[in-house]
Amino acid sequence: MARRSGCSNLASDVILYEYPFNERIRTYLRLEHLFRRLGELVAADSALSHHYAVVTIFEIMDVAARADLKADVLRDLDKHKAVFNGYRGNPAIQESVLDQVIGQLERNFATLNAMPGKAGQALTENEWLMGVRSRVGIPAGTCEFDLPAYYAWQHRSSASRRQDLERWASTLAPLAESVFLLLKLLRDADVPYKVMAAGGQFQQTLPQGRSFQLLRLRIDPALGLVPEISGNRLMVSVRLMRHEADDKLHPSTEDAPFELTLCA
Repeated sequence: MARRSGCSNLASDVILYEYPFNERIRTYLRLEHLFRRLGELVAADSALSHHYAVVTIFEIMDVAARADLKADVLRDLDKHKAVFNGYRGNPAIQESVLDQVIGQLERNFATLNAMPGKAGQALTENEWLMGVRSRVGIPAGTCEFDLPAYYAWQHRSSASRRQDLERWASTLAPLAESVFLLLKLLRDADVPYKVMAAGGQFQQTLPQGRSFQLLRLRIDPALGLVPEISGNRLMVSVRLMRHEADDKLHPSTEDAPFELTLCA
């Protein structure tokens, strides 16, 4: 049986795991992961990093190709704006902060709505880039004898390559900024609490009347445990596993603390 714990202090340096409860949030998390990776790769100097930046742009385009993604993001931005407008006149809410958040939602909505078609659609008109994209999925398909023009691009200065990457990535910026904002608002909506997984197992029935979208789990890496998370609208379950010397995950039978946040 799992139990809440008020006495176990987790280390400040923890590993954060997130588990989405629906496909929309799953897509947002994947995009956030790719956009963060892209930012790190573009900022690097090596040709290899910039190659993987190009690959990451293609991955973002693949995830963003879902027909209803842009409509989902616009709908979520508009829904958050309506919620925050409902706080006007509340003495517990600072109006200047409220205006700032609503203004950011409005700007993101306008910028994303003005973007023609799907995210990255403008890049599909770049024949040079699409030629690279057609070869990326083939093992070693971007070798110099297959794509000499791409090989030559990799031998340009890092500043020149970075300028191209930033230009291509700018077409994806409205989606990136909107996804970052929506996930921040979702994560900030609820507070974490400490729990104890007894015998490596934790289960919690979810309160009815709230539609949870994201589970966040923080655990001390010193414990050497990996959480396997599952959940639905009724219940969440966490099974703690340990990576053993045989390179397999084995169930832990130890009591272990972690921090949980359920975001609605």
